[in-house]
Amino acid sequence: MESFELLLHGFTVALQPMNIMWVTVGGILGTIIGMLPGLGPATGVAVLLPLTFTMGPVAALITMGGVYYGAMYGGSRASILINTPGDGAAVAATFDGYPMTLKGKAESALAISAIASFIGGVFATIIMVFVSMPVARFAVKFGPAEYFMLFVFALAATASMTKGNRIKGFISMTLGLMIATIGIDAQSGVKRFTFNILELQSGIDFLVVIIAVYALGEVFKSFKNIAEGKKTIQTGFGKIWISMEEWKRCFWPILRSSPLGFFIGALPGAGGTMASLMAYNNEKQMSKTPEEFGEGAIEGVAAPEAANNAASVGAMIPMLTLGIPGSGTTAVMMGALLMLGLQPGPLLFQQQPTIIWGLIASMFIGNIILAVLNIPFAGIIVRVLAVPPRILYPIVLGLAFVGTFAISSSVMDFNLLIIFGIIGFVMSITNIPATPMILAVIVGSNMEQSFRRAYKISDADLSIFIASPICIVLIALTIISILFPIIKNIFEKIKK
Repeated sequence: MESFELLLHGFTVALQPMNIMWVTVGGILGTIIGMLPGLGPATGVAVLLPLTFTMGPVAALITMGGVYYGAMYGGSRASILINTPGDGAAVAATFDGYPMTLKGKAESALAISAIASFIGGVFATIIMVFVSMPVARFAVKFGPAEYFMLFVFALAATASMTKGNRIKGFISMTLGLMIATIGIDAQSGVKRFTFNILELQSGIDFLVVIIAVYALGEVFKSFKNIAEGKKTIQTGFGKIWISMEEWKRCFWPILRSSPLGFFIGALPGAGGTMASLMAYNNEKQMSKTPEEFGEGAIEGVAAPEAANNAASVGAMIPMLTLGIPGSGTTAVMMGALLMLGLQPGPLLFQQQPTIIWGLIASMFIGNIILAVLNIPFAGIIVRVLAVPPRILYPIVLGLAFVGTFAISSSVMDFNLLIIFGIIGFVMSITNIPATPMILAVIVGSNMEQSFRRAYKISDADLSIFIASPICIVLIALTIISILFPIIKNIFEKIKK
């Protein structure tokens, strides 16, 4: 009942005309950003981040939330129409979405992707209403030792769940921790790795790293493609809807994939890509006609779309309740919270209930608005895919520099922006994931301080890190997160 009362209070905030406008603006921008290949929600939120500095905390969070799950709606548009996913979470939509377009069923594919995204988002938000408070209450029991082990688990899980080479995930994480140590030590006052550069004494702002890696890195990566022509897209459609037979085929896949996506999204480092791929594989294995998957099966579009939208909501749970981002996009949002003077964690629910429950209520409103926009207006929205890269990427580049200057009005940040943009580009072409590095940059300082506080409290007794049941569970989860992908690969090789 307490959660229900708080949700009603949240609706009084979310239904204010200005907040409805912001969630609509965020949703539209997110849909457009999600459609454009290479950008994705993390890049979109990073580029738009400086614009939120002039807003209040509620409006800023509602807008960024709209961009996030709006991008989940939009990501499948390019997958379905031109076989080019807007981001990793939309990859699974290419498997059956594009074959449906080739068969003249683009209208059904576009409709079911929006319907499944709507159901997945609303279902996950309902779960969020009931689990947020219990998780926040449990997190209050965390002390410095527990928080340190939580950070270790989050970083290990994010790095080890990296698609491809896990070693590269840990390299990315280590690089992020190294960046987090630059500046004056908070406890001793000693300068660390500043190279006698005055501007580095205060450390490197994680927002500069975020904008550089996600925005500039993608622009540099796309330079070689700017001169290339775009694939022809379909912009004329009949009625965008599905038949009763198609709905019957999709009903249970959507219901199964929504909770799956939510819980995978809540795991640090898992994200929408893993959620959508797992949902797709799960439905393929359960299907009575698995041979249709990959040939234009409509449930092959519905399942991953429900899962990735649910995952975007699930990823906010650890970010808001524990201060641990569940995805790259929530890592960027967490950075914005800190810039707004809010400390993510269990006390946030007690100290700022208006902000948190206003955000949660806005998710219900945002999903309704996005469903309305993405079904009847799909034919208009997809025309954005025709924007030439030579026009799009200079705009992104300009926004990145303007946004960086807005953070601290320091020209030195331009140099850092270019340096980290190049690092982001090198990481992308060498398939080193950016998310572990971004997460490490954000939590690195708190992780170090938690360790040192626990070390002092225990009079230099390291056994404090195994003294509580929470610490022991987190250590076990860390070991499992590192070993699970290895064990999984071994079993897959044995099966073959």
